[in-house]
Amino acid sequence: MSPRPFFMKAVKRIDNDVENGKLEIKEKSKRNNMLVTVQNKALLSGIAYCISSCSMILVNKYVLSSYNFNAGISLMLYQNFVSVVVVSILSFSGVISTEPLTLRMIKVWLPVNVIFVGMLISSMFSLKYLNVAMVTVLKNVTNVITAVGEMYIFNKHHDSRVWTALLLMIVSAVSGGITDLTFHATGYTWQIINCFLTASYSLTLRRIMNTAKQVTKSGNLDEFSMVLLNNTLSLPLGLLLVLLFNEVDYLSTTPLLQLPTFWIVITLSGFLGLTISFTSMWFLHQTSATTYSLVGSLNKIPLSVAGIFLFNVPTSLDNTASIFFGLLAGVFFAQAKMQEKSQS
Repeated sequence: MSPRPFFMKAVKRIDNDVENGKLEIKEKSKRNNMLVTVQNKALLSGIAYCISSCSMILVNKYVLSSYNFNAGISLMLYQNFVSVVVVSILSFSGVISTEPLTLRMIKVWLPVNVIFVGMLISSMFSLKYLNVAMVTVLKNVTNVITAVGEMYIFNKHHDSRVWTALLLMIVSAVSGGITDLTFHATGYTWQIINCFLTASYSLTLRRIMNTAKQVTKSGNLDEFSMVLLNNTLSLPLGLLLVLLFNEVDYLSTTPLLQLPTFWIVITLSGFLGLTISFTSMWFLHQTSATTYSLVGSLNKIPLSVAGIFLFNVPTSLDNTASIFFGLLAGVFFAQAKMQEKSQS
């Protein structure tokens, strides 16, 4: 019997093994490339969110304090109007595509939009009365509320290290308030309200995004569509609040509206508002609500330092220590979350 058939079979097996090996290598390479792409998107969106978030807070503080502008709701309304105009121009010119606003879409999105407006307004009022460093430390309370919300809403459990970090954040917030030389009860009240609304926004947005996709014509809802939807719906609600808080009388008498430099600054804040709306939704799309809140903790460190030096905030050794203790608690929280995620 000729050995040729056995030889041919052996060669065919070797060829098959080689081909299978190449396919496995290609599949592994493809999976690795996809993983790197996902990680790069998450990293890029996180960096963009941090830069826009820090810039927005500093510019808003400058407008409200340095210019002594006493119409925070009107400032929010103008910023959102700028965002709507810019996104609409880009959409009509064909640079971007956005989903049309339908009645079904508005009904689905309205709850998260009400929270969005409340979050922006409470942030404006807290910045009016508090220094940037204390605002950033008090924002750590948002992480606590978000973690509790994820536990009850999404059945997500956190380990002891995460809860320890969250406890440290609460301690730093309390000690920071006690030692704050510029303590203002109204500002602290607005900031606590802002913490609850910010946590509610990140938790609700994650759920609403999935529901909203189902009522779109394309079955998809990108960041620009969400920015346009959010800011457009905020305009009538913001206008109503301007009337209720009687900011019209102030706007009709303030000389600030006659200053070109003031209009340049608030228009810049409008562009930053668009940027933070886009980057926050983009980042939340790439990660989870807790990671979104976690990265917000880390960018508080440069923001707090910049706020103290830029606005010449009077502070004491005890207050400075409590601020940096709170910032370190945020870093510890970030580490704990990363370790928790790697073990899950």
